[in-house]
Amino acid sequence: MLLDAYQRPLRNLRLSVTDRCNLRCSYCMPEPEYVWLPREDILHFEEIESLVDILTTLGVDKVRLTGGEPLLRRGLPDLVARLARRPAIRDLAMTTNGVLLAQHAAALKDAGLHRLTVSLDTLRRDRFQQLTRYDELDRVLQGIDVAAPLFPGLKLDTVVIRGVNDDELIPLVEFARGYAAEVRFIEYMDVGGATHWSMPRVVSRAEILDRLQEHYGRVTTVDEISSAPADRYQLPDGTVFGIIASTTAPFCADCDRSRLTADGMWYLCLYAARGTDLRGPLRAGASPEQIAALIRRTWEARQDRGAEERLASRDRSPLIPVDTLRRDPHLEMHTRGG
Repeated sequence: MLLDAYQRPLRNLRLSVTDRCNLRCSYCMPEPEYVWLPREDILHFEEIESLVDILTTLGVDKVRLTGGEPLLRRGLPDLVARLARRPAIRDLAMTTNGVLLAQHAAALKDAGLHRLTVSLDTLRRDRFQQLTRYDELDRVLQGIDVAAPLFPGLKLDTVVIRGVNDDELIPLVEFARGYAAEVRFIEYMDVGGATHWSMPRVVSRAEILDRLQEHYGRVTTVDEISSAPADRYQLPDGTVFGIIASTTAPFCADCDRSRLTADGMWYLCLYAARGTDLRGPLRAGASPEQIAALIRRTWEARQDRGAEERLASRDRSPLIPVDTLRRDPHLEMHTRGG
């Protein structure tokens, strides 16, 4: 088992298949215009397979497809089918904004995708348009309607922002319940494009639990051994929901995640300023063993605890200013897959 400097294993890969997106969520992509990664730099499916195969020999057994918006990548079900055939990958999942989901859900299921997560920050059309700058809520809801029967245990991810959507906790729980889905409330994080982030806008896990208990009654913890980012809870009627408290209670100590961008940059932490280029050696003809040695050296030296360091920061302002994001697109959340 490959371990880093804090004895954390390399297990979980977030694989970005494109940096492009059909929404402009304010906490992720704050600017109207973007310089996209050059198309010639984007990994081909065969290159993705090669890197995934190397990573699985080193311990990776969970792969989550991300973007940008992954459904914008042409032929994505084909990539899903290729990865699903690999027995080393015991969990193959995808996160999508849901806009194109209705037309692709069946193909993804047939291709062998195991699990699906849809980002859903609001049930109100006016708020959705304000948050994303597009009037696409109806298509997202249609996508959930189509996908929920195909993917039991569907997850719905909600970034909770004070004064924006924090009054929708209960409606979102009820909406998820209607589809036998599990909503996961995510504390607003100061990463990438969250250039308007401030601590007062964060609704903490403790506050979320207080609000839900006030409405539903006693909430209990779901006891389980997992490196998943969400702590899971149960309402009195058995409804389960999750909270990802990465801002106020980081899970760095158990983090087994790394991120591969669509152009082959490998990041060891969501807060990391620099990554390791894997596309360069791959296209230069490096052997799998040589690339594996590079990955091994990099992971064994890993000491990243970005969320914990941010929590300890006295002057906690947005992590990256807009002008810096413009100079380096790899710092953007939509490039490294969240």
